[in-house]
Amino acid sequence: MRDRPYVVAIGGANVDIAGRPNGPLVARDSNLGSIRLSHGGVARNIAHNLALLGIDVELITTFGSDALADSLVEGCTEAGIGIAHSFTVPGHATSTYLYVTDSHGEMQVAINDMAILDELTGERLEARKDLVNGASLVLVDTNVPAATLEWVARNVCAPIFCDPISTVKARKLGGLLGSLHTLKPNLLEAEALSGERIHDGSSLDRAAQTLVSSGLERVFISLGADGLHCAEQSESCRLPLLPCRVVDTTGGGDAMMAGLIWAHLHDLDLRQSGLAGLAASAIAVESDRTVSAAMSERHLLERMSTLRSYDDSL
Repeated sequence: MRDRPYVVAIGGANVDIAGRPNGPLVARDSNLGSIRLSHGGVARNIAHNLALLGIDVELITTFGSDALADSLVEGCTEAGIGIAHSFTVPGHATSTYLYVTDSHGEMQVAINDMAILDELTGERLEARKDLVNGASLVLVDTNVPAATLEWVARNVCAPIFCDPISTVKARKLGGLLGSLHTLKPNLLEAEALSGERIHDGSSLDRAAQTLVSSGLERVFISLGADGLHCAEQSESCRLPLLPCRVVDTTGGGDAMMAGLIWAHLHDLDLRQSGLAGLAASAIAVESDRTVSAAMSERHLLERMSTLRSYDDSL
């Protein structure tokens, strides 16, 4: 038996290789700049942020049998992420994500080699069922196979939070939304999942309500520079971005999900949860790392307070 509540994160863990030009990005040419290798993956990044927020977290993912896997395992351990229940798959390459940003840190193009996550099957998760169902909350990303998402939807009794990741991968959630507690799509993913073309405030409201009516408890739609649309059955609201100095946007979405999970574990309402997500994202994008070393519960609360003027109930 575990003495403390914990979160289980199911999904991707990979090595990130990031390139950033010194000046304007020139297509089809060699650009002078910097290249950085770090540890990433949506589920791993969210787990890392949760650990920095003081939450016990167990990551269930698949590691390859190469040198990159050794580095990834070591990085997870150093970050305070539990990996004892993850799987090593012999003969497979470690999941790798290669991306290039512009000189301002905005991602321009990316390639992912994540075939090893096809090995994260429901059959494997069955052996971890007691651990999963003992969690206070389960986070799953759509890097895993559709059949694995179905296993999670059918077998997990804890609240399930999901990041759709992309419009293509979001399609794996067809028919499963009613089993989820919280979904965090961007505009394009919200369109794909709701079937509603979003072009103004009214269509945004309709898309959010369509998603909530599927059985979701809450949906948080990222609007990019326009902030965050938050909705549940009885309430909806739109929150602006927090003031921040953007260095690299790559880890902002993962940090936002960690903030939403932190908020749920602290029984915050819809608006406060949205503020927590925005605060976590602001902390993340001010760092040149995918997961900011500045992330902490104290820092999160401080950043949330900068939006108090938008919410008299805080």
